[in-house]
Amino acid sequence: MKDLIKNFCLVLTFILVAGLLWSCGSSNVPRPQTADERFQAGKQNFLEGDYIEAITEFEAVKLQFAGSAVADSSQYFLGECHFKREEYLLASEEYQGLRRNFTTSPLAPLAQYKIALSYYNLSPNSYLDQKYTLRAVDELQAFIEYYPKHELVHDAELKIQELDARLAQKEFESGELYMKLDYYKAATYYFNTVVEKYHDTPYAEPALLGKIKALVARRKYAEAKPEAEKFLGKYRDSKLRPEVESILKNIEDHLNSKSARFPTDDKVSSTC
Repeated sequence: MKDLIKNFCLVLTFILVAGLLWSCGSSNVPRPQTADERFQAGKQNFLEGDYIEAITEFEAVKLQFAGSAVADSSQYFLGECHFKREEYLLASEEYQGLRRNFTTSPLAPLAQYKIALSYYNLSPNSYLDQKYTLRAVDELQAFIEYYPKHELVHDAELKIQELDARLAQKEFESGELYMKLDYYKAATYYFNTVVEKYHDTPYAEPALLGKIKALVARRKYAEAKPEAEKFLGKYRDSKLRPEVESILKNIEDHLNSKSARFPTDDKVSSTC
């Protein structure tokens, strides 16, 4: 009987202790966070510069609360986190995700601009491959087309001018290189690309002179003459004007000399 009471007391004690432990443990179980709470936590981490932790919170909103009121903002801040970490390709992907999945979001215009800015920051020096420069120009033009009244349109236009000058520089330098190698036909092509496609950049003027020189080197005097005349008409105050005038005189001398050696039918008949 004494053993029975003793065993009963032990069992009772065990139950009481187990209940107490369970009660203490259950009080420490974290309450599931809402979408807004996770977003605010992520934003706080972002403001403190802890972008890795911020990404964790914004990703949680993206995956667990895709239909919430802060889903588009979380998507945007994912792009911002990668942008701040100079992970521009990843940033661009997140911004594109917002443009793709939240087309009516008030953040969509800014996301489009930041896509362009991501590629703008990836644009290299003129002598390197310019695929990111071309992509940046395309995205900036898309931004202007989609949101023509946005306050950042002027800034986008200035960036396009800057990038166009970089693209023009690459084409112009290619033309100069081919001139040095005596590949005048290739040089003509690159100089003409600058003249036709990047006519509003600082490289258009020297490119037109380069085109004239390349045509003269190929003895294409009849083609070079109108190009020289176009230069003198378009760039009246150019420092290159004396050089072009000298080239034009030589072109005319060659054409006149050729005309004298091979007179036209009218000239032949008039002398007979």
